[in-house]
Amino acid sequence: MATARVEANIGTVELEYETIGSPTDPPVLLVMGFTAQMISWPDAFVRLLADRGMYVIRFDNRDCGLSTKLHGVTVDVDPVIAAALTDQAPPPVPYTLSDMASDAIGLLDHLGIESAHIVGASMGGMIVQTMAIEHPKRVRSLTSIMSMTGEPEFGAPLPEAAEVLLAPPATDRAENIENAIRYSVWQSKRYFDPVTVRSEAARAYDRSFYPEGSARQLAAIYASGRRTEGLQKLDLPTLVIHGRDDTLIPPSGGERTAALVPGSTFMLVADMGHDLPAPLHGLIGGAIASHVGLAEWLRSARA
Repeated sequence: MATARVEANIGTVELEYETIGSPTDPPVLLVMGFTAQMISWPDAFVRLLADRGMYVIRFDNRDCGLSTKLHGVTVDVDPVIAAALTDQAPPPVPYTLSDMASDAIGLLDHLGIESAHIVGASMGGMIVQTMAIEHPKRVRSLTSIMSMTGEPEFGAPLPEAAEVLLAPPATDRAENIENAIRYSVWQSKRYFDPVTVRSEAARAYDRSFYPEGSARQLAAIYASGRRTEGLQKLDLPTLVIHGRDDTLIPPSGGERTAALVPGSTFMLVADMGHDLPAPLHGLIGGAIASHVGLAEWLRSARA
C-alpha cells in the first residue's frame, strides 16, 4: 500500500491506496461507499479482476480508513437532509461528492493515468457518477453498483435499513463486531454469513475505526443534489448493477440510474443485497470484465 498527496478543497489530502495487477493492463479504479474502507472491496474480488486482465486500484476516501480525516470539523446533517428532500439550497458543508470525485482524479494524476475505467459501490457509485459528469475525458467506462442518482424519490432506504445505518456507533471493538450482524437487514438473504461479517468487522475496526467521519460523508451525499441532467448527457459505456435484496438503496436507485444514462446496461442480480457476497464474485466480476473489454475495444476502434 502507498499514499498519494492530492490537492483538494481543504488543501492537501493524503489518500491511502493499493494497486493490484500489471500497470500495462487497462486501469480500473474502485471507489468504495459510505464510511467503508477500501478493504470492503473483497480481496478475492479484486484479485479476480486483476486475473481477468485489469490493473486494479483501490483507495480509502477522505474521512475514512488511512486517508486524511477532518478531525473536529462539525456538520449538522439534519438541515442538509431536509434541504435535499425539499429541493432547497443546502447549508454549507465541509465537502461534497464533487470534492471526493476530485480526490479520485488526483489519485489518477499521482499514478500518471490519463483515463481509467471507474467502478463505484453505494456512495462510491455516486462519486464515480460525479467523476463521469465532471471529468468525462478521464473516464473510459462507468460501472455504478448498488447506488442511486441523488433524486430522493429513487433508491431511498427502507425504514429498517435506515435505522441500522444511523444507529449510534459502537464504543469498543467487541460491540462493533457484534453490531455488524445487524447488516443482515440489507445484505443478501441467501448468502449472509455471520462468521464472515464478524471477521470483516474486526478487520475494519483494527485497521481504522473512525465513526466521526460518517456525518461529514453523509452531508456530502445530501448536499450534492440530483445528478439527473448530468447523467442524461453522459456518452460513455455504462453498466449499472443492483441487488434485488438491497433495502439500503433499493433497486429503484439502480433502475433510475440506468434509465437516465443513454445506452446503459442494467443488471439486476438475484440473491444480492447491499453487499458483494463471495458466491456472486464470478458473476459480478465477469460482468465488469466484459464491460471493460467492450469499452477498450470501442476505444481502440475510435482511435
